[in-house]
Parts: sequence; structure tokens; C-alpha cells
Amino acid sequence: MSGSIPFYQKHHRHYDRGYRSTEAEAKMSHYKSSSRYSAGSSISSTRTRGLNVSSHSGLEEIKLSPVPKRSKPSYLAVDKENQIIGYVVPIFRGSQEFTTGMSDTEETRVRETAGYMARRNLFTKGLEMERSEVISRKEAMRESAERISLNKRIHEHEEHFKRMNEDSLMHPPEFVIKPRSHTVWEKQCVRLHCTVSGWPDPRVIWYKNNVAIDPITSPGKYKLESRYNVHSLEINKCDFDDTAQYRVSAMNSQGEQSAFASVVVKRFKGEVDEALPLPRHGPISEYGITFQTHIVDKFGVSFGREGETMSLGCTVIIYPALHRYQPEIQWYRDDVLLTPSKWTHVHWSGDRATLTLTHLNKEDEGLYTLRVITKSGYETYSAYVFVRDADAEVEGAPGAPLDVRCLDANKDYIIVSWKQPAIDGGNPIVGYFVDRCEVGTNHWVQCNDTPVKFARFPVTGLVEGRSYIFRVRAVNKSGMSRPSRVSEPVAAMDPADRLRMRGTSAPWTGQIIVTEEEPSESVVPGRPLDLQVTEATKNYVVLSWKPPGEKGLEGVMYYVEKCVVGTDSWQRVNTELPVKSPRFALFDLAEGKSYHFRVRCCNAAGVGEPSEPTEATTVGDKLDIPSAPGKVVPTRNTDTSVVVSWEASSDAKELVGYYIEASILDSDVWEPCNNKPVKATRFVCHGLVTGEQYVFRVRAVNAAGLSQFSPVSEPVEVKAAIASPAPPYGISVLECVRDSMVLGWKQPTFIGGADITGYFVDYREVIDGVPGKWHEANIKAVSERAYRVSDLQENKKYQFQVRAANMAGVGIPSLPSETFLCEEWTIAVPGPPHDLQIREVRGDSLVLLWKPPVYQGRDPVNGFYVDIKEADAPEEAWRGVNTKAVEKQFIKIKNLKEGETYVFRVRAQNKAGVGKASDVTEPIPALTKPGTKEIVVEVDDEGVISLNFECCDTTPDSKFVWSKNYEEITESSRLTIETKANKSKTVFNTPGEEDIGIYSCLVTHTDGASSSYTFSTEELKRLLEISHDHKFPIIPLKSELAVELLEKGRVRFWLQAEQMTANGKIDYVFNDNVVSQGEKYKMNFDKNSGVIEMVMESLTPGDEGTYTFQLKDGKATNQSSLVLIGDVFKQLAERI
Repeated sequence: MSGSIPFYQKHHRHYDRGYRSTEAEAKMSHYKSSSRYSAGSSISSTRTRGLNVSSHSGLEEIKLSPVPKRSKPSYLAVDKENQIIGYVVPIFRGSQEFTTGMSDTEETRVRETAGYMARRNLFTKGLEMERSEVISRKEAMRESAERISLNKRIHEHEEHFKRMNEDSLMHPPEFVIKPRSHTVWEKQCVRLHCTVSGWPDPRVIWYKNNVAIDPITSPGKYKLESRYNVHSLEINKCDFDDTAQYRVSAMNSQGEQSAFASVVVKRFKGEVDEALPLPRHGPISEYGITFQTHIVDKFGVSFGREGETMSLGCTVIIYPALHRYQPEIQWYRDDVLLTPSKWTHVHWSGDRATLTLTHLNKEDEGLYTLRVITKSGYETYSAYVFVRDADAEVEGAPGAPLDVRCLDANKDYIIVSWKQPAIDGGNPIVGYFVDRCEVGTNHWVQCNDTPVKFARFPVTGLVEGRSYIFRVRAVNKSGMSRPSRVSEPVAAMDPADRLRMRGTSAPWTGQIIVTEEEPSESVVPGRPLDLQVTEATKNYVVLSWKPPGEKGLEGVMYYVEKCVVGTDSWQRVNTELPVKSPRFALFDLAEGKSYHFRVRCCNAAGVGEPSEPTEATTVGDKLDIPSAPGKVVPTRNTDTSVVVSWEASSDAKELVGYYIEASILDSDVWEPCNNKPVKATRFVCHGLVTGEQYVFRVRAVNAAGLSQFSPVSEPVEVKAAIASPAPPYGISVLECVRDSMVLGWKQPTFIGGADITGYFVDYREVIDGVPGKWHEANIKAVSERAYRVSDLQENKKYQFQVRAANMAGVGIPSLPSETFLCEEWTIAVPGPPHDLQIREVRGDSLVLLWKPPVYQGRDPVNGFYVDIKEADAPEEAWRGVNTKAVEKQFIKIKNLKEGETYVFRVRAQNKAGVGKASDVTEPIPALTKPGTKEIVVEVDDEGVISLNFECCDTTPDSKFVWSKNYEEITESSRLTIETKANKSKTVFNTPGEEDIGIYSCLVTHTDGASSSYTFSTEELKRLLEISHDHKFPIIPLKSELAVELLEKGRVRFWLQAEQMTANGKIDYVFNDNVVSQGEKYKMNFDKNSGVIEMVMESLTPGDEGTYTFQLKDGKATNQSSLVLIGDVFKQLAERI
């Protein structure tokens, strides 16, 4: 036998002394330490029945010889080879076998020893204590089992009473197991089954191709069963007509849910009717059928009003037409799939798909899309539906809020959110009232006494387990709005409880599982964890935390405490009743003050320690109202719509969307374009009047409120949509190297009513006069009318075509160009200039602009020559405009003959010579068009110098493009450009020598309306003088200040101004002191003649000094002085 001990011996209660109780161990230690016990011991060995048994022999007398140290007693049985073969249970209470081998004297002495008696008593007492401990454990286990059984009975009792209150368990149907699709052979039976949960018990209806199945109308064909929430549909002896999509719908008072399954019935190969392919969902790939779907008789952009019913429908044509074949029909609103509900009904009648909106609300506004799906693909069609507000019950009241939702549902409160309406009734919205209604009743209760401005509100005072619906009303100083659409029902319970209530619980097996967890009735809960402020407004603050980490703390509730920052005074908020959820909403906080918050747990055992306090929280709206959107740009779309785009609000948090408003120009009456916020920065405004001019503005919205309006857009005329541009023309080669060629072309004659956004170039190889396939040269559009086509092959021939693009799309390509050979240019002279443009056409002059050649030649280009001839003149008639090369890339050609038609070309030169001429311009008649105006320079009363240009032929898409030296002005530090309607003005901020040059203005989308003004040094000097005079005007005088003597020694001071208005003022100053009317001085101002006089009654020595008249009339000023000092004063005094 092995030396290892079997496991059953290790676990035996007599294997070692570990079975002894703690008290027995203590007794043994006491006896071991006593002097009598430590005096000596002996070991007696007895061989009994072939076994070597070791045991204690007792204590020896002191006179006996020393004995070896006593070893630990062992009860193992060994054989002759000292192999363990078992164990021996010691026999106490005078067992004969235990004492075998001892003499009578020894036995008597041992029995009389105190050690033996102590060991026997201790061993007996240990057995009794272990036996009582076992009994105690059995009783504890029995009590624990009885307690668990009692708790379960109490729980079942509570569940019974909860069922008595059905509202606490109400929830919409949910498919636990959905039906599965089947493919069967003809004449077989098939069974579809599903499992549905819900309260109240849902009503289940089966549909075939959206037609309800009635077993009575087809006896023996269908069999419906419903048992224990398991519902089944059995189809007997399937045939081709049973190939369809089946839908099972579960409905109760809380909502409706549907699930789908397909059944495909097959025939054996020999029984297939080739004239009728197998009807099933999608194309029949076995027979190579591909469906073509066409959507006709479409619904258009629709307008409705709240409370009305609207139907949207399209006719669907599928080719080939298969008998009883039905595609999959889906409806979307703003890319969200719609499911049948009490608000939306979906219908299919063979070839027409219909969506019915039973009761319109603003939530129903959006882009509706019909998608028809087959296995060959899908087709879609979309149109927008607008829902206007219903007439207000009170004149001037705002529109109803929309999109009422429940964000957070707990035992103690539910957070309700909504979106602000677009219409405020002409007065700002003061706030909102939230109403609640318990499901199953019609009694609405207002939740807040004062209106709240924030579009979220925690509703408290709910009954745990009850279900509620909510609605919101807006209010302004005129009155209350209509209520919003009610929210979906929600139960006042924790999310975990809600999931547990909806789930399908397993049946109780009757087995009681006893765990070692200690009972929790007497445990005081610990501190809550992770306390934080999740939301803070000026009306309320929401706290959330985690329960304490200890297990088994059932029935824990919470007390919330607050403390003003800077004090140590903690106040309990919910003094009457602790909260059950780890979330809480606090009201009645002082706006602007800062608070700390903390939470305590409590149960039947007491109240625990508080959590760590939160950081200082200031009561106020943490979410700011978004900033106003940026620039609004309207663009023509159709005869009744305009595309409006705008710059998004900067740093907007939790943005809900934007509202767009439109107004007929100069009417100042604004109407909303959308009643449901849109999140994009582009929106198509429909329902506009054709031919009218509209302006638009936009504002952003979030839960904190509505932003300020954006700046009003430029007016746009509502008319037909823009078209794609005509093809470019005049393709030429500007440079050629080994593997690339630079092409140039001319702008299309018709740009489609919108600016050209770019060009696309295609090329193809020509081999032996046979052109190949076209290839794209550029994927991204190029804005210039020149482009380098790369990756060509040297000495190969190519053709090119160009297409122009604008907002309407890409136009048709140009005609193929001439065939060009790709070989490197090595000539020394430059290539041809390109992109020639004609500006400022008048009866005797025009301006020609061009771009330098791409190919420079051997040396850089240092000048240009311009040639001119009459359009119908021969080639020999070309003559030069300039005899000396011009370095600039523009020239004004003068001395033209009015009414004559001319063409032009340009040549570039470098040190090697003059290069090839550019392409010839289109014929240009020298005529001044009616209504042509020039740039006018003005100096206003403030002395501001500006260039002004007016055009009578502008369109809504026209732009005024200002240039200096015929280069567009993009840096505006020295200039300020202002454009309004058909007038544009360029203002010089600080006129100086840096501003000298030729200023021109081009109006786009016109027939070349343009003009220029030369701002020379002399002109600058002249304008600055005028500006100074306007800034500091002077009142002209006919005569300066003079003095004369009157009778009786009086002295008269007077002057005469040329012109002063009735508002002119005069200050009379003597030696820097203003004098006024009195006994000594008499003043008079004759406004008709302009004579100003002051009469002094007498002249005394103290009147010697300087006299000044200061004149002021508006901005104009002047003054005149007369000095009466010294000899002059003496001579005047002697004359008196």
C-alpha cells in the first residue's frame, strides 16, 4: 500500500486533533504549561494484533530516569515495513485493548494521575462541544431556509398585489421569438409560430401580403392557435398561392409590434409551369429574371396643418409583371424607417403604395421617401411634407412645442424634454408648462407652477410602478399655446426593474439554495459612490450616484443634503421621505448661489455615513443659448422654391437644429419655412410665390432657447432653376513636353444662370486617324481655363474635349479638338498668350486683358504686343496697337470707330524675339450700350473718399467684382467694399500713395457691364484737399471783424458772413473770456444779411485787449479777431 494517506482518511474526524474546539485547545495548553504535567512523561508501545500502536503512557515519577521528548500522538497503523495501512480509533473509558500490555501497578498509577484524568475529561468535553456545534449549524441552516421561503412568499404576495394594479406592468408587445421563413414543397404543410410578451395581453393577428387571414373564409386551409403567449399559424396543403410574405401583428393599449416571415412553395422540376415563373420575393435567379421597377404618379411636396389627415401615394410598375408578386415596400421619414402605428398606416393595393398620416403634428414634418425593394435592387422617390401650426386658440399665442420625449425614467422622477416651436405669436415665449396624465385616465395634471424656459424638466411626485404620458404647452404674454402631441407612455420605475418586468422569468423550481451570505437586516449601509451633478439649470439640479459596494443591502434608500459654499451648515433636502433611486432632482435653489451636495444611505438598521461632497455648483443655466448663424445665402431652385444655405452657429452645444424664416422684400412680414428644426446648414424652402423677391434669416435652437436671428440675406427672385452651362470652345495647346500638354480654352457663351465652378478635361489617343476611348484627365474640377494633361506618350497624337460645371451640374462636352502631336517644344521664343478678355466696351475704346504664355521660351517674357483689325478685314489688315512692348497684362485701346466690329490678338516677346500670336478674340462691336454708367468718385460730408458704380442690368446672381490694375481685390485692409442692390461702393480707409492705380468694377451675369477709374497722384492730391474741406468746413466771411464809434461814446464791433443757417451760433470772446448779453454788451445777429454785431456802452481803460467772434454752423466754423492794444486803443479812446 502506498505511503500517501487516502482522501477519506484525511477527512476523518479522528485523523488529527483539528476536530477539537478552540476551548479544548486552550485547556490542553494550560495543562501542558503546568509543572506537574511537564515533570515527565513516558511512551508506551504495545504491539497488538500485528500492528504497531503508539499511545501516551502517563507521567513518570521524578526519580525515574529522563525520558526522551514526547512526540505527537499518532493513530496511524503501519506494518512491518512501516507502510501506513490504516488507522486506529483510540478507545477511551477503559478500553481493554488500549491498556493491553500494562501491569496492574502501572495501570493503577496511570489512572490515578491528574494528566490522564484531564485528557479524558477534555476529550469528552470536546466531543460534546463538537456535537452541539453540529446541532447549532443544522438549526441555523433550517432557520435560513425558512427565512428564504418566507421572503419568497412575501415577494409572491407583493407580485399578486402588483398585478391588481395593471398600470404598473403595462408595456407594449415584444416578440420574444419571431416567426421564421420557410421553403416547402407543394402540398406540404407549414407552421409559423412566435412568442409574444406584453401587458395587457396583446391581440395577435396574422396577415398575408398585408391582408388579414380569416380561417372562416378558407375552412381547412388555415389554423390559428394561441396558448401561453405562443401563437401559431398552420397552412395546410401549400400551393403556389401561399407563396407570400406573412406578417404577425401584436397589439395592446400600449402599442403595436410586427414581425415578418416568408413562405416559398416549390414544385418538382417536372411540374413547373414555364409560362409562370415561381412567384416569390425578389427575382427568380433560377430562371434569369431581372425586375425593372418604375415609380410613377408620384406625390409632390405637400403642405398640411396640425390635426388634419394626409395620404402620400405612388404607383409602382414592376416589369415583368408576375401574378401575385409583391415587392417589399418601405417608407422613411428623414432616413428613419417608419413602422405602422396609430399615427402612420401603410397600405399596398397591388400596384399602389400608400402612407396615411392619421393626425398631423409638427413631428410628422420631414423628407418622406418611398423605397421599393426587389432582389434586383431598389428604387426610391422622395418629397418633403410641411406641417403648419393649427390656428391658435388665443390670438397672439405661440405655436405648440413638439417632439416631447422622456429622457430618464426612475422611481422618483422622469425628465421630460421637448423642442421649442418656430412661431412665438409675435411676443417672446415666457416659458413652458408640463402636464402629465396617468395611463388609463383622461385626467391631466400640471407639473410646474411657474413656466420653465429650459426645454427639459424633471417631473416628480409620481407613483412608483404607474405609467404616465406627458405633453407641453408654451406661453407668452398673449396666452397659452395648444398642447403638444403626447409622449410615449413610460413607467415610473428604475430601468433595471423595467427590463426585469418586461423579460420572461423562468418558473420557480421549488429548490432553495442556501448561501453563506450573512443576513443584512442589521447592517448599516456604507457611503454612496461617484456622486456628481449631471445637469444644472436655474430651475433645478440633478444629482446621480452609485449605491454602496456592499452586497446584500436590500431596501436601501437615500437622503440628500445641501450646503451653501463657505458654510458648514448641511441641510437635508428630502426630510419627509427618502428617495429610492440613485438619482435626484433638487428644486428651490437660489439662483446664482453655489452649493455642495452629499448623499447618505439608510435602511432599517440606520443611516450611513455621507458620501464625499460634490464640487461647488453654481445654480444657473450651464447650457448657453447658441450664437446667431452666419451669412445666409439663397439660391434659385424651382419656380416655387429657393435653396437657403448658411454658416453654422459657432461653439453651439447640444444643438437641436435651425429654423428658417422668409419674407417678401420690403414687406417686413416673416413666415416660417420649417416648423421642425433641421440640423443641416442647407434647406429647400418651398411654397414661395413665383416672381417675387424674398429675403431669408435663420436662427439656431437648443434646450436653452432660440438664438438671435442671423443677418438678413440678399434678396433672391423666385424663378426657374438654373441650368448646366454650354460647352467651352476654342481648345488650343499652350505648352507641350515629352509626356504632357497644357491646354487652354474659352469660356462657354452660356453659363446657365450660375457661376461656373470648374472644368473637366477628357482626352483620347488617335491612331492612324482612328480615335480611341475617352479618358478623364482630372477628377477634381479646375477653376482656371488652362490645364496640364499628364501621363501622355511622346510622339503620339491626341484629341481633347472640355466640359464646364456649375451648381446645376456638369454640362455637355465640347466638340473634340484638333489632333495635337505630343512632342516637346524647343523654340526660343515664347508661346502664345491665352484667356483674352474684353472689358469696358465703349463707342471709342475698350480694355483688353490676357494671361501670359505658359511656355516662356529660352528667356523670360519681357513684354507684349497687341494687334487689331476689323472683323471682316483680310489677314493682311492686322496692325499693331502699341509700337513699344507693354509689360502689363492689360491695355486700353482708344480711337476706335463707333459701330465698327474689331478682333484682337496678343503676342509675347523675350530676348529671342516675338512668339506666336494668341487665338483671336470674338468680334467686338465698338458701341456704348444703353444704360451704361461709369465709376463716380465722391467725397461725403465726413470727408470719406469712395468710388461708386451702379448697374441697371443686374440679376439676383450678379456680383460686383472690384479690381486694382485689373487684379481682383482680395485684401481689404485699405479698402472697404459695400454692395447693396444694384449699387456698389469702394471706400478708401486711409487714402495714400499706396492706393494709386486703376480701379475697375465688373458685374457678373450681365452683358459685360464694367467700368474703370484712374486714381493718379494728381487726383489723389485733389481729393484729399476736398476731403479736408469736407471734414473741416469754413464759414466764408464778406468782411472781417471791425470797430466803429457810435453816439454817446458807444463802440460797435461787427462782421458779415456770406451764409449762415438759422442754427448758427456765435461766441463773443474778450481776452479769451466769453462775454454775454448784459448792461455793458448788446449782441445782435441778422440772419438775413449775415451781419453780426456787439455794441459796448462805453470804452474804459479796462477794455484794452483782443476781441474775437467765433462762428459755428453745423460742422463749419470760422473766427475773426480785432486787437485793440497800445496805440490803437489810445487812438480809439481819443476819438470818443
